[in-house]
Amino acid sequence: MMIAMMAVYLVLLFVLVRTGIVRFNLFWKSSPFIVLLLLNLLLFIPMGWGAPQGPALVVRHAVSIVPDVAGEVIDVPVAANTPLKAGDVLFRIDPVPYDAQVKGIEAQLKLSDMRLAQMTQLLERDAGRGFDVQQRQSEVDQLNAQRDSARWNLDKTIVRAPADGYVTNVALRKGARVANLPLTPVMAFIDTSETIVGVEIAQNDARHLRTGQPVEVTFKFFPGKIYTGRVESILQAVATGQTQTSGVAVMPKEVQSAPFVVRVKLDDAEIAALLPAGSAGDAAIFTEHVKATHIIRKVLLRQIAILNYVNPF
Repeated sequence: MMIAMMAVYLVLLFVLVRTGIVRFNLFWKSSPFIVLLLLNLLLFIPMGWGAPQGPALVVRHAVSIVPDVAGEVIDVPVAANTPLKAGDVLFRIDPVPYDAQVKGIEAQLKLSDMRLAQMTQLLERDAGRGFDVQQRQSEVDQLNAQRDSARWNLDKTIVRAPADGYVTNVALRKGARVANLPLTPVMAFIDTSETIVGVEIAQNDARHLRTGQPVEVTFKFFPGKIYTGRVESILQAVATGQTQTSGVAVMPKEVQSAPFVVRVKLDDAEIAALLPAGSAGDAAIFTEHVKATHIIRKVLLRQIAILNYVNPF
């Protein structure tokens, strides 16, 4: 944009000199440098904090699917990268041992209920002890808890989608054995119920950012398009500013000015849902400061959007 404005000024200066309107003296010879300095000081440098721009990235929550029970997989009805709804079946584990456990506990519970009823009748006829009734009641309560736990295990033999989304890189097959260990996930589930757009803004440009400010974003996945949104939150923390519990003294390290991340919510929810995780682009945030620079930033962002047709980087 600066090059274009300087080119316009040079053409205008050339026309004025050729037509004799101005004399090509020392002032007009040095005027391009003066204009260049003024553009930087009054327009392009203030634009950094009046309408900061930074790279944008679409990210989604990924859930590592770990079954709650162990066993042999008997069915995997899902296909990779196929849209799923919350509650859809991802895979099934052989329920036979868990069903047998439920039936065994229910049989014990039936006998304990009968004995509890008998002890209660004896106590009512003054032929039994209250301790025996309490003991049988305790057995029934314990068996009820064991039955609920066994039913929960049986229900967990069917592993379901935790939200709307899809599974990717599905290598699980019928006959495989799975374990309920946190270090052995069997699927990666991508949650599409929420689209997160993050924008990196340099620290020296982030001081005027506020929640609710308007945003324009362009993505390489949709070249030539500009989408609007709002600042949802500002994550003013980076890993380099985090302290961790340790048994050693502070270790000096190189201080780097890492950018802050701004979370953006797009106005068009349908477009947000269509964006794949990892979609990259550029975004501009329009603050309440140096509003004269907003139009320049809008033009620059649209130039980037058009260049996205040919620029893969």
